[in-house]
Amino acid sequence: MIRIAIVVGSTRAGRRTAVAARWVTEVAARHRAALSGEAAFEVVDIADHGLPVLDEPLPAIFGDYRRPHTTRWARTIASFDGFVFVTPEYNHSAPASLKNAIDFLFAEWNNKAAGFVSHGVHGGTRAVEHLRQVLTEVQVANVRTQVALSAFTDFEITDPAEPGVIAPGPHQEPTLVEMLDEVIAWSGALKALRDATTGELTA
Repeated sequence: MIRIAIVVGSTRAGRRTAVAARWVTEVAARHRAALSGEAAFEVVDIADHGLPVLDEPLPAIFGDYRRPHTTRWARTIASFDGFVFVTPEYNHSAPASLKNAIDFLFAEWNNKAAGFVSHGVHGGTRAVEHLRQVLTEVQVANVRTQVALSAFTDFEITDPAEPGVIAPGPHQEPTLVEMLDEVIAWSGALKALRDATTGELTA
C-alpha cells in the first residue's frame, strides 16, 4: 500500500490551512485508490510535533540526529511514500514553520513524491514555487498538477480573523483528484526504486 501524508503546513492559531487540509482529507478518502486499498492517506500536522527552530548540531544530510523531537519527526516522515503539502502563502513564500520542518531531515524525504494544495489572496502559488525548489534539493519529486485555492472565491469568510468555511469552485475537486493520481503513481514508482536500492545495499 502507498502511504501518503497530508501535511498541514502552517502552525498559526486559527489556520485556514487546517480547513483546507480537512477538505483534502475528505476528497482523498473518496479516491478510488483509497477505496480499493491501493493508497492510504493520513494527516500530519507539523503543529503537533513541537519542532523548535532548527537546533541540530549537524546538517541533516549526515543523518546523525541528536534531538528527540528530530528522531520522532524522522520516524513520522520515513513512514510515508509521498506527500500532499497544504500551505498558505505568507509574504510571497511558504511559512517558516514548514521550511523549518523540511530542513530538519534529509534521507527521510529522498526519492518520494509530493503534490501541493495552496491557498491565499493569490491562491498561494508563489509559496508553492518556493517549495518546489526546496523539495527538489531534498530529492522529493513534485508533480505538475496543483490546487490553488483563492481566499476570495474558494472560501466563505465573514470575519478575516476566523478561518471561514471552504467552498471550492467546481473545478477544484477534479483538479485535486488529478493531483492525487499523480502523487500516487509517482510514489509507487519511487517506492520501487527505494526498495531496489535497499535490496542492492543488503545483498
